[in-house]
Amino acid sequence: MEVNIFQVDAFTDEAFGGNPAGVVTNSKGISSEQMQKIANEMNLSETAFVRQIDDCYFKIRYFTPLCEVDLCGHATIAAVHTLANKGYIKPIENGGKIANIETGVGPLKVEIQFRNYSPVNVIMEQATPKSTGAVKELKELLECFNLNADDIGIGNKKAIPEIISTGLPDIMLPVNSKKTLMDMEVDFCRLRDLSNRLGVTGVHAFSYDEEKEVAHARNFGPAVGIDEEAATGTANGALIYYLRKNRFFNGDSLVVYQGESLKRPSIINCYIEEMEGSYLVRVGGSATIVMEGIIKF
Repeated sequence: MEVNIFQVDAFTDEAFGGNPAGVVTNSKGISSEQMQKIANEMNLSETAFVRQIDDCYFKIRYFTPLCEVDLCGHATIAAVHTLANKGYIKPIENGGKIANIETGVGPLKVEIQFRNYSPVNVIMEQATPKSTGAVKELKELLECFNLNADDIGIGNKKAIPEIISTGLPDIMLPVNSKKTLMDMEVDFCRLRDLSNRLGVTGVHAFSYDEEKEVAHARNFGPAVGIDEEAATGTANGALIYYLRKNRFFNGDSLVVYQGESLKRPSIINCYIEEMEGSYLVRVGGSATIVMEGIIKF
C-alpha cells in the first residue's frame, strides 16, 4: 500500500519553526493499527489522518507515537492548511471558507483564510471549555518543575493551577515571570506519573504580561509521549479561557509565543467569545509544508 504523507510546520510561516505534524490526506483503507505504526514511523508529536466525506467535510483522527488522542490543535491547523494547499478544499481568490471536521470531541468548524488562492491562516473552533477545578496535588506538581510556591502567579497576583479542557485536559500552570518559565528543570518521569494519575494530557506552563496582553508558554506531555511541544492549539485555547475566567484578561484575543525554549518559535492567535453563559474559543495561525512524499507498507 502507498499513502501520500506530508510533514507540516504549524503556527509558523517559515520552515523549521512552529510545531511539526504529519498529515495523511487520504486515510481511506488504513486500519487503526496501521495509523499507529505510521505515527510511530513519523515520530512527530502528532500525525493527522484525514478522510474526506464531502467538499468541505472531513473526518480527522490523531495519533501520537504512543496512542490515539481525541483532538490536536496544531495537527488540525497543519491538516487543513495542507487540504487547502493541495486542492482537497477548493480555494477562493481572497477571503474565508469554512471546513467542517469530525473529531474525537465531536464536530468542529475550521476557517481557512485565502490570499491569491493560497491559504494564509487557519483558525479552528475548539470544544466548549470546561474546568475540573484546582490542582490539589500542588506540592507534587511544583516538585516536577523544581518550582516553589512563590514562583506561581500572574506577575505579583495570586493565581491557582487549574485543570481545563477545550478538547484535551491540561493543567494550566501560571508562572510569575518569563525567566522562571524558561529556566524550569523538568522531571519528566515524575510528571508522566502525575499526569496519568490526574487524567490529564500534560501541563501548560505560562507567564502572562497583563499590560501587553501577551503570554509565553511551554507545554509538557510525557504521559502521551511528548516531553515538550513547540506549539499546542488546545492548551492555548484552555489558556485564554483560564485568563478570562479568572479575570486576569478581559479582551477577546490573545497572542501566545511558544517554542522559544526549543528554538522553534511559534505564534498562536487565540480568540474567545462569550455566548449565552458559555464561551466559544478559537485558535489559529499559519502553516507551511516542509516535506511531502509517499510512505509504503
